[in-house]
Formats: sequence, structure tokens, C-alpha cells
Amino acid sequence: MEKVAVFLAEGFEEIEGLMVVDLLRRAQIAVDMVSMSENKQVTGSHQITVTADTTIGQIHFESYDVLVLPGGMPGTNRLKECAVLCDALTAAYKNGRKIAAICAAPTVFGKLGLLKDKKACCYPGMEDELYAKEVTYQPVTVDGNVTTSRGLGTALVFALSLIEQLKGKEAADALAKKVVYE
Repeated sequence: MEKVAVFLAEGFEEIEGLMVVDLLRRAQIAVDMVSMSENKQVTGSHQITVTADTTIGQIHFESYDVLVLPGGMPGTNRLKECAVLCDALTAAYKNGRKIAAICAAPTVFGKLGLLKDKKACCYPGMEDELYAKEVTYQPVTVDGNVTTSRGLGTALVFALSLIEQLKGKEAADALAKKVVYE
């Protein structure tokens, strides 16, 4: 079974994180919500507190097919500051495993130099922090093993893209129909 980790830092954008978790689980993909601290309680940027499944100190990064970063502030900055996560993202990228980020979070990939040969998108106004080969303005951009998306309004399309990459277009289309996405 496919397995995905969604990393939740204090101040994450709730919809961007939870939309991915919800839709991937509906598609029968195993998803762990991973707290960036040793506390499983994580409060998002709009004061919604979520209980993560596990913590960053308890996971084995290599066991995941995709590492996902929701955006939001100051959550994105906290993701950038975590050396353990940044090392894991770099290793996953170099080993051809999938990494994905939405909103401000693609700038984490930019900071790590992972987009220098990639097309990528992000939240409007943050494009200079991508350091990408090419900036796109599509809702979702997939370039090799890197998936990026623009923001809360593109969260559903972002999640469906991940489902398509892991389970195929038919599975993504079936779920889109089930949730009345047109």
C-alpha cells in the first residue's frame, strides 16, 4: 500500500494539510500526519488544533512514498528551520522518491536547491524564493518527482494529483466524481 507523510508545523495552513490527508485516505492511501515537534497537538495558522498521528522523531522517512508539506505562515518557516526534515527531503529527492508542497511550502524546496532544474509553482508573490528553472502559474505543477501547488484554493486539485500519481488517473477521477468536484 502507498504511504504518505504530511508534515504539520505550528502555524500550518489547515485546509492545505487536511484536504490532502482526507482525500488520500478516501483513496485508500495510508497517510500519517506528522507533528514537527514531540507534541502531537499542532495548531494551525487559523487556530484549529489537530492531533497528529505521530511525531517527526518517531518516523522512518524512507518508509514513505511521498513527503508532503502544507503551506501557511509561520508553519512554512518552521519547516525550513528543521534540519532533520530538510535532510530527509533532500535524500528523498536525490533517491527519486516523491516530494510535494503547496502554497508557501515550495519555497522550502527552493531553499534546498531542489528546484534549480524543475518547473514549480507557489503562492503568488513568493516566486523569487523558488529558485526554479521555470515558474508556472498552473494550479498544480508536476515535474519528475516534485509536485507543487499554489494555495488553499488549489488544495483539492493538489490532492487529486497525488492520488493520480500513486493510484492512477482512474482512481483520481473516481474520487473527484465522488466528492462532486467538477
